[in-house]
Amino acid sequence: MTGSGEGWLSDGLDVAGADSGLWVSSVDYIAGWREAREAADRLNGALLGVGFELSVVRAVAWTNEDGRGVVRLAGWPDAANRLARLLETRANGDGGAA
Repeated sequence: MTGSGEGWLSDGLDVAGADSGLWVSSVDYIAGWREAREAADRLNGALLGVGFELSVVRAVAWTNEDGRGVVRLAGWPDAANRLARLLETRANGDGGAA
C-alpha cells in the first residue's frame, strides 16, 4: 500500500526504533508479521480514504521479540494531531469530519 510519491518509505519517518534487536532462530516472526501487515494495509487504506498521505502518517507492520504481530503508527506531529481530531470528532458523534 503506498501513498503519493515514490520516496514514502525513506521520507524521514524512522520506524525502526531502538528495540529493533536481533531475531531468534526458533521464533516464527513471519506469521506475526503477515497478520500485522494485513492490519497495517487495512489501516493505511482507511488513512488514504480520509485524505491522509502515507508520506506524513502510515501504519507499519512489525513483530515483537516473541514473534507476535505489531502495528505501529508513524507520522509527523501535525498529521498525528489531525488524526486525533478526526477520531475525537468521530467519538463525539459529529460525523467524523476532520
